[in-house]
Amino acid sequence: MNILILASNNLGKIREFNQLLTEWAIDVRPQSEFAVSEVAETGLSFVENALIKARHASRHTGLPALADDSGLVVDCLNGAPGLYSARYAGADADDAANRRKLLAALADVPDTARSARFVCVLALLRHADDPLPLICQGEWAGRIAQAERGEHGFGYDALFEVPERHCTAAELPPSEKQRLSHRAQALQHLQHHLRHNPHLLNPAAVAEHCPDTD
Repeated sequence: MNILILASNNLGKIREFNQLLTEWAIDVRPQSEFAVSEVAETGLSFVENALIKARHASRHTGLPALADDSGLVVDCLNGAPGLYSARYAGADADDAANRRKLLAALADVPDTARSARFVCVLALLRHADDPLPLICQGEWAGRIAQAERGEHGFGYDALFEVPERHCTAAELPPSEKQRLSHRAQALQHLQHHLRHNPHLLNPAAVAEHCPDTD
């Protein structure tokens, strides 16, 4: 079974990606199992940060790596909180503090101008110097509510209205959220690419067709 490093230590993500990649005989392992340190996310976009994390994990392990970068983009705030969604209210802020700051920033903004979207970018590298990484992106469009609603989810879910469902992401059943979310969409793109390009995570199959350079 081929090993794929996930540039994250989130157990929920580990389970999710392992389920996704079962048919390709891929074993997804967290970077912590290989003592990979956290890396500074110095990129100016979700794509850049995902690539930084994936390259760092691959370089330290010598294995293929997958990373994701995600966040909430609010149009009238020029894309904020964006890359800083998890620390919008400060480096040590919790989800509740981030939501309070967002509501304060939108205090005078009418419903018609509160459009937003959750974004998830996945970056898959076969090796640390891979010049052609696989990039998969998912977006979940909605708008920011005037007040928090719902008990499910985390982060900004209680403020993220899903227009076609007339509720917030935190009011959706977890199974429904998993089907509609930005991460689910990015994962669907990843599955599509792997089905049509199975060699992406099968180095042995590629090696069979490569010339002997010894």
